[in-house]
Amino acid sequence: MQKNSSQATDAVLRGRWVKPLAFMLCLVPFSWLLYAAFNDQLGANPAEALVRSTGDWTLRMLCVVLAVTPLRQWLALPSLGRLRRMLGLFAYFYAALHLLSYAWFDMGFELPELLRDIAKRPFILVGFAAFLLLTALAITSPKAAVRALGGKRWQMLHRAVYLCAGLALLHFFWMRAGKNNFAEVFVYAFIVAGLLLARVAWRLRSRRQAAA
Repeated sequence: MQKNSSQATDAVLRGRWVKPLAFMLCLVPFSWLLYAAFNDQLGANPAEALVRSTGDWTLRMLCVVLAVTPLRQWLALPSLGRLRRMLGLFAYFYAALHLLSYAWFDMGFELPELLRDIAKRPFILVGFAAFLLLTALAITSPKAAVRALGGKRWQMLHRAVYLCAGLALLHFFWMRAGKNNFAEVFVYAFIVAGLLLARVAWRLRSRRQAAA
């Protein structure tokens, strides 16, 4: 019964409308921020609201990306893999918006000041390192990059998405440390840890089945 249900769900996920729908859903946060910015609905400090919102959505999208493989494996939904590349690029999109908002509203696009701030403040340095790593993953996401790197090397590189998530969490933790407000940090950390453990558990299960 469960197998039939998984097959039916997987058949739905193969539909042509799934990717366009996922694309539009991923654009909803950006569309809302754009609308709110032009209609003065970002509160008393619009610049801070944009920086924080784009950072929050980067973390959320990273969690969604990390959820694809465990859900695909445990629920027997191979068609979910079709969405992973697009979701990863949206995570990078929101990370780029986060960096752009900080560079524009906090630093006024003053490159020397920006570089000094990155070097001076550890939480910004960690966030910038996460962005650089995400950039490498975004650049190597096309199929041509898979062929150029080879499947195994490409997979090893793209497992660094967990490192990106860890750096993003550390960035978020240090940012919230000043206000001693860690509730959201712990929620994201719990989600990322759970997704990592699910992936490890699946690997161990696969090895035991192969050895049996």
